[in-house]
Amino acid sequence: MIYQQPLPSPYPTLDDAELTSRIVAAKAKLGDSVVILTHHYQRPEIVALGDMRGDSLKLAQFAAAQEKSKYIVYCGVHFMAESADILKRGQQVVVLPDLGAGCDMADMADADDVELAWDELVSVLGHESIMPVTYINSTAALKAFVGKKGGVVCTSSNAENIVRWSLEQRQAIFFFPDQHLGRNTCKRLGYTPESMLLWKPGVPLGGQAPERIRDSRIFLWEGHCPVHAMFTLKQISALRAQDSAIKIITHPECPMEVVDESDAVGSTEFIVKTIAESPAGSKWAVGTEMNLVNRIAKENPDKTVVSLNRFMCLCGTMNRIDLAHLAWALESIVSGHPENVITVGEPERSLARASLDRMLTMS
Repeated sequence: MIYQQPLPSPYPTLDDAELTSRIVAAKAKLGDSVVILTHHYQRPEIVALGDMRGDSLKLAQFAAAQEKSKYIVYCGVHFMAESADILKRGQQVVVLPDLGAGCDMADMADADDVELAWDELVSVLGHESIMPVTYINSTAALKAFVGKKGGVVCTSSNAENIVRWSLEQRQAIFFFPDQHLGRNTCKRLGYTPESMLLWKPGVPLGGQAPERIRDSRIFLWEGHCPVHAMFTLKQISALRAQDSAIKIITHPECPMEVVDESDAVGSTEFIVKTIAESPAGSKWAVGTEMNLVNRIAKENPDKTVVSLNRFMCLCGTMNRIDLAHLAWALESIVSGHPENVITVGEPERSLARASLDRMLTMS
């Protein structure tokens, strides 16, 4: 966990109008030398000031294509800014407005723990024909480990293609850190939940018997997204009992039983597109982060859009980036002394780049 130092004066005392004015002025001064990337889960006032909005895959592709902008200000979380630094061209500087914007899921898979688990798998299987696949929601160190082993990164948009390819290339697949995305993806490819082994970190052999390991091809790390874990079958049943016309659309980070009962499943980009293209009068209950659900509802006034969980909370780490931090980050760049610069050093950078490039090539 990385902690953000308190903002200097006067940022904590400025109101939203003043902060917005300062952000707009800083952007005008910087012109084409800066680009602001905003993830779908960001606050609405942050999204409104960004240059590009999207999911992890879309923003990774956009960051990799940047040639003109000297500064990339990433309004997302730490692993996203790391990926932007790894994929950048030339000497661009990547800035994360709040260093405390991390990811609970990414923190569940430490690269050293994964490497120990890998060694245990190899010792039992008797071969290294294992494809490591890491969800993009992971640290640069973990992406570097995957790159070193010839593996690949995936996002929720391309997980199915990546996992299919991985199982064609090698005898087994080790998927981390999100067990739900791994399980839901493999199930869509025709594998039964019983054929997938859940690897518990910190437990010898992941808590599995050697014979079960030798009989399996799919190993899932015991990690998850705390936000998407808050959606349940009970919520789906209650909404359908109230209105049989409502459609359930969820993110594949949700538990398998929730995904199985959904009418549509896909990435944040898929969710946005599906609802936007649905007929007027459509009714949707959405299983993903609340900032995005509210934005979809606002952008589709001819439809009914609600959260699958009526008591849903925001993603606490994504929500850390506010107007004050963005204003401070941009004005620091204007002053010639950018703060919160995210830098991935060598050899980690080159190894992680290999796993990310492999993903982009297949996307």
